[in-house]
Amino acid sequence: MSGDIQAVRTETAVNLNRRIRVLVVDDSAIVRKVLTETLSREADFEVVGAAPDPYVARDKILALQPDVLTLDIEMPRMDGLTFLRNLMEHHPMPVIVVSSVGESNCRAAVRALELGAVDVLTKPGGPYSVGELQESLARRVRAAAVARLRGPSAAPAAATTARPANDNGLRKKTAAKTGVPSPLIAIGASTGGTEAIRHVLRGLEPGGAGFVIAQHIPAHFSAAFAHGLGTICSLEVKEAQDGDAVLPGRVLVAPGNFHMLLRKNAGGYHVSVLDGPLVCYQRPSVDVLFSSVASAAGREAMGVLLTGMGSDGASGLLQMRRAGAWTAAQDEASSVVFGMPREAIRLGAAEAVMPLERIAETLAEANAGAAAEAR
Repeated sequence: MSGDIQAVRTETAVNLNRRIRVLVVDDSAIVRKVLTETLSREADFEVVGAAPDPYVARDKILALQPDVLTLDIEMPRMDGLTFLRNLMEHHPMPVIVVSSVGESNCRAAVRALELGAVDVLTKPGGPYSVGELQESLARRVRAAAVARLRGPSAAPAAATTARPANDNGLRKKTAAKTGVPSPLIAIGASTGGTEAIRHVLRGLEPGGAGFVIAQHIPAHFSAAFAHGLGTICSLEVKEAQDGDAVLPGRVLVAPGNFHMLLRKNAGGYHVSVLDGPLVCYQRPSVDVLFSSVASAAGREAMGVLLTGMGSDGASGLLQMRRAGAWTAAQDEASSVVFGMPREAIRLGAAEAVMPLERIAETLAEANAGAAAEAR
């Protein structure tokens, strides 16, 4: 068994001290069967029941007290989003949305994340996808089981901890970037990251830094995620395509199931989007992005590792710091899951450890400074 998966299982077991109880909610009997059988193969899971619609699910939640719920979006009698909204208001619990692909379904799944769902997963659609499902579903359920729940689209509470001692150093470092037309900010995240990234980007003024983002998200959902980000901030946000330029005020989101790397040539920064093996069991991988940023941008970059289960991004952030970039990790209190930031801190990869609110403020300051220099 891999060290990364074993660490996730150990962390989950320490937090729960028992098997994870899962309730499967889907109107398709076939999907309920596939998900139940997939989860039942894992020794640390117990599927306590299944429900064909939200009304049956409501009664089973009260009777069975599951730790995690898997939820379909399109169901009879009540749609998944309405049920999720009611659930988070009256009986909040970790929810993983298992959705069909298609533009409307993908946007609904991203909306579910805004409403408080912990993660989203593609519904199995054939023998190959069913074969891929087991490891991905198990990993996401383990993360959900230890997640700190957030309210629907709620901004995190303002930090009460003191600012890190190196804040002045950051301001000097940011100011020293004079003459760099587009300082580059790299962000990596996993479980809980979609809403953390929304909070970081909301309110940023246009024309400042260029952003590259690796968020663990399935294929097909990343375009909807990028579209949603573009509606809540004044930056240009797009799902990255191979060869896209990193420009002031532009945010490039790594496409689901593809790695994204930063490159530099005489014309400036651009990204390569490519297939490749999973890294830390992920594609896109934060480590892949951060390592390329360290090589291409060095001290001209800033790197931030946000909430997520596992260790992806920690070694890449360390490479960025060693290359002269300013680096930060989200603190435990504001993380939905602290695994990735914790590993970065353990390695000494984070120059600063900050609550999400302070990370947002810091990146806003750097972005505003870049925008002012460009004027």
